[in-house]
Amino acid sequence: MSGTSLDGVDAALVLTDGARILEFGESTYRPYTDAERTVLKAALGRWPGPGLEAALAVTQGVHAEVLSQFPQAQVVGFHGQTLAHEPQGRGTHQLGDGDALAEALGRDVVWDFRSADVALGGEGAPLAPFFHFACAKRIGATEPLAFLNLGGVGNLTWVDPRRAAPEEEGALLAFDTGPANAPLNDLVAERLGLECDRDGALAARGEVVDGALELFLEEGYFRRMPPKSLDRDDFSLMMDLVRELSDADAAATMTAMAAAAVMQGMEHCPTPPARLLVTGGGRRNPVMMAMLSAGLDCPVEPVEAVGLDGDMLEAQAFAYLAVRVARGWPTSAPGTTGVAAPVGGGRISRI
Repeated sequence: MSGTSLDGVDAALVLTDGARILEFGESTYRPYTDAERTVLKAALGRWPGPGLEAALAVTQGVHAEVLSQFPQAQVVGFHGQTLAHEPQGRGTHQLGDGDALAEALGRDVVWDFRSADVALGGEGAPLAPFFHFACAKRIGATEPLAFLNLGGVGNLTWVDPRRAAPEEEGALLAFDTGPANAPLNDLVAERLGLECDRDGALAARGEVVDGALELFLEEGYFRRMPPKSLDRDDFSLMMDLVRELSDADAAATMTAMAAAAVMQGMEHCPTPPARLLVTGGGRRNPVMMAMLSAGLDCPVEPVEAVGLDGDMLEAQAFAYLAVRVARGWPTSAPGTTGVAAPVGGGRISRI
């Protein structure tokens, strides 16, 4: 998995029958070099066509390098690098060539997970909810809970583990809450040449500017009913709203924007969740976590509190989904992407 934050590639081994998570195996992470990240950033927003050769070479090369460390894997789930996402317009674009990767690895590769959902009227995102449902079952949850992924974009999954299957009506509700780490990363990169606001150190020194926060929350996206999804750069106005602020105040305000977006999203949950389990890089930001805890009525905890790996959950999700695709089972449903009926996405490149 390589997400919109462009930090690198995660890979994780999962033993699954496509319904249950039987065992979590080893995992690894390969950060992008500065040069690789520059190439991928230059390709963001691009649709299929000429001029993407360098970005494709980076995507294919790094994924092949990482996945070669897992010779025991019987099937590979390859998400590719999201460059553009416009489900009600031009579609969705994850850069990557599953046929070439299967040939390089000598193993079957499942890829292009989102296109079928979008073609049938779905948002194509988020796709981790079916895996979140399996995680809720694995940890023995007995009442509704929610998973929050704070990556480049934030996404929320409300899960009712009392249901028998993820595609069952009422089992899941999922949607993108709003921007999360991506605009904050862009801010500190532009102003300070840093990759991220590590440990929320910059935001901790600043103050939230309420006027900018209020203008942010006027964005029409927050009034839309879920399921709904975002592209990495849909909230480009965030940078304009903090343009005149000091570095610390801008970071604090952007962090508050991401947290406030989650709070708005939680209002859509069918019933209040018993707990909110946070995954993705944002869970390492104590300022973000403190803002969420202060603004929500349920406990807010990193997924490690229930024995899951917040760094690898997204990669594990696409390993799990690859097996579902191979078995011809659904990977999204009306409650997760707004698609008309449960649908199994993904193409399989066989060796």
